[in-house]
Amino acid sequence: MARPQKHVFVCATQRPPGHPRGSCGQKGCAEIVDEFLFQFQQRQCFDKVMVTPCGCIGPCGQGPNVLVYPEGVFYSAVSKEDVTAIFDEHLLGDQPVERLRAPADMW
Repeated sequence: MARPQKHVFVCATQRPPGHPRGSCGQKGCAEIVDEFLFQFQQRQCFDKVMVTPCGCIGPCGQGPNVLVYPEGVFYSAVSKEDVTAIFDEHLLGDQPVERLRAPADMW
């Protein structure tokens, strides 16, 4: 397996309803994870991208959250529809999706 150029971490944290921090799970992170994995498979970009569902990566109230390395680009409030833009523009096109980036004071 080739070393991927980009590694995407998608928060998959589920906390119980009413938890003071909330969670990306309460904001639909499961469908974001599914869409990243679906597009990863469809695009056959195994040598370029790795997608990993992960635990909490920070501000839960702004999720679903996605983190892309090696650049350390943090996306917040990601929707299923945004996944295509992240793949096309950032993961394969090397240009972060500015409209989805978390505010500087958050990351």
